[in-house]
Amino acid sequence: MNWIVQNLWLIPGLPLLAAGLSALLKQRERTAAATLAIGSMGLAFVLSCVAFAHTLGGHGEETRHVFNFDWFQLGATSLKLGWVLDPLTAAMLVMVTFVGTLIFIYSVGYMAHDENFTRFFCFLSLFAAAMLGLVIANNLLLLFMSWELVGLASYLLIGFWYHKPSAAAAAKKAFITTRIGDVGFFLGIVWLYSETGTLLFYDNGHGCLEASALTKLVSMTVGGGVVVATAISLLIFCGAVGKSGQVPLHVWLPDAMEGPTPVSALIHAATMVAAGVFLLARVYPLLDVDPLNIAGRSTALSVVTWVGAVTALFAALIAVAQNDIKRILAYSTVSQLGFMMVGIGTGGVAVGMLHLITHAFFKALLFLGAGSVIHGCHEEQDIRKMGGLRAHMPKTFATYAIGMMALSGFPFVFSGFWSKDEILHEALHWDESHWPFYMVALGAVLTAFYMSRQMCYVFFGKYRGTAHAAAAHDAHQPVKHEAKPAKGKKGPQAKGNHAPAKASSRTPHESPDVMTIPLVLLAAFTILLVLVATPVWPWFHGYLSGHAAEVRVSELFAWDKLSVIGLSIILVSVGVAAACWLYWLKPVTRADSVDALEQLRPDVIGFLKQQCRVDEFYEATVVRFNAWAAVASDFLDRWIWGGAVKAASLAVLGVAWASRFFDEFGINLGFQKGCDGFAGAGGLLARLQSGRIHDYLRVIGLALTVLVLALVWGCRS
Repeated sequence: MNWIVQNLWLIPGLPLLAAGLSALLKQRERTAAATLAIGSMGLAFVLSCVAFAHTLGGHGEETRHVFNFDWFQLGATSLKLGWVLDPLTAAMLVMVTFVGTLIFIYSVGYMAHDENFTRFFCFLSLFAAAMLGLVIANNLLLLFMSWELVGLASYLLIGFWYHKPSAAAAAKKAFITTRIGDVGFFLGIVWLYSETGTLLFYDNGHGCLEASALTKLVSMTVGGGVVVATAISLLIFCGAVGKSGQVPLHVWLPDAMEGPTPVSALIHAATMVAAGVFLLARVYPLLDVDPLNIAGRSTALSVVTWVGAVTALFAALIAVAQNDIKRILAYSTVSQLGFMMVGIGTGGVAVGMLHLITHAFFKALLFLGAGSVIHGCHEEQDIRKMGGLRAHMPKTFATYAIGMMALSGFPFVFSGFWSKDEILHEALHWDESHWPFYMVALGAVLTAFYMSRQMCYVFFGKYRGTAHAAAAHDAHQPVKHEAKPAKGKKGPQAKGNHAPAKASSRTPHESPDVMTIPLVLLAAFTILLVLVATPVWPWFHGYLSGHAAEVRVSELFAWDKLSVIGLSIILVSVGVAAACWLYWLKPVTRADSVDALEQLRPDVIGFLKQQCRVDEFYEATVVRFNAWAAVASDFLDRWIWGGAVKAASLAVLGVAWASRFFDEFGINLGFQKGCDGFAGAGGLLARLQSGRIHDYLRVIGLALTVLVLALVWGCRS
């Protein structure tokens, strides 16, 4: 067995070791913490490239390498863990380590003035280690353990600025919401183990994703005629819904913006949200098995498709009305994850994973670019208070524009165009329904619209920041922004990233090279990924399937491909044109101006701006029901069950007192009286048996006297 296969654990092990060592460092040892984190991710990237190279050139099953081992023994049963190296694993390893390394480097500049710099890099390393452990797992239990560590690390990072009530609340919301999906995921794991006797994905033909187990799972049904494989698949999908922010468990993802911007980039691009899509890609053989749906996709994949389509459109609608630069990108992530779900549901693993990989690069670019904008605008996040930044921040503008065009799907030269185009193509040719296609097509129009709107607000026109806002920032007034604690300050007043300066010096400025160089590299790869994403040379698809990809220029001119490409270009053009008409031809001049779209339909945009009041709906239903259930449970516990227990205890106590009374004053007293009588009689008899002759004679004499008297009395009568 190849060395890299046996030692694949080193890839997550290195960041995990860095996290452990960083936890032991003192707060002032910032350089050591950054070096450990970046160095471990750099080495993990090198090992990931070695693993990636090992999967090249194989065909079919030859590209999969498995290493399993006994974790512990229970009698005759042994629980096995292991890791798998296949194209899916290798592609994810390279993406996570490369994008993660750039985010780590960027964080050195972004968090330079944070007093908890060392702790931040400790958490980042733990986050990366958990995600990499999830990727290499060949066992659903090991994957779930890493899955939960990802949830823990996200909780720590989203609530990193714990002195902010909003950050602490967002961390708890993310942790609890994703746990809801994880309950279903865990039930699916238990059910799968009970039916197959193993949680190994691949084990020489005996794994739960291999033919023998799948055949057994599709031969059994549960209530309503649902195939066991489908039921387990849907339970596992619950976990993906939570982690990847799909409707209805999407509510935690926008609030995750309360964490530092590098955390947002890591969560939304390379790690946490990608975990849900990766999970579905990993268990795809289980999702795709359904003998009841011979003509089309399985029931589980149909559910995945519909949930993804609804999420893609719903989140895109909300993003249109947002004014926080990071919140727009957050809802964009939710929408794009919906696109990935549709890709997996209609086209298979390669379609969904291609968009996951391309999205990881340009969404990391956009979030880091947003962080650069926030940094350059002195912690301002409201796009209405920006404007004209292309002149002040040329590097950030150029790279952000590339990310924006890739996300919007500008044709031909950006990877996002081809990955999104393929999802549209597969959705259009989905046999079950065309409605998912209509929803993702409208989502594509809205994506181009809200990203063009954001570009017009942020980088064009004139700068709308005011000296008053800057002075308020310096005076630590409650200005809405991403509050990064300054070095040496604690508590909610530690807002700034720099020492207070005069309002006149608070003009936008370009970020340092340590922040802009990662932007340039991400922008370059956003374009370079086009080489493996086009239908001319579908290398990525061939790589994942274990087949050599051939160059076929004619594929590009096939009618079904050409029609979807033309449609995709039209969709993007409509979205961009609408945004330019509303925001570029009529530039916004004041920060307090009413949004052009809101002027057209204030009721609709106001509703979307409030995120369709989903949180309020949950507050009025789920949260209120939970609170009512808690009160009812408390009442039942205190007065019903507690009362019943107390009544039972009083009854037992009453029986005990009655028994005591009957024992002491009935049985004991009667027995005592009887004993006293026997004792008195015994004493009397004892006196008669004194052993004195004259006493006996006296008794005899007395008895004779009585006898004589009795006889005399009898004779006389």
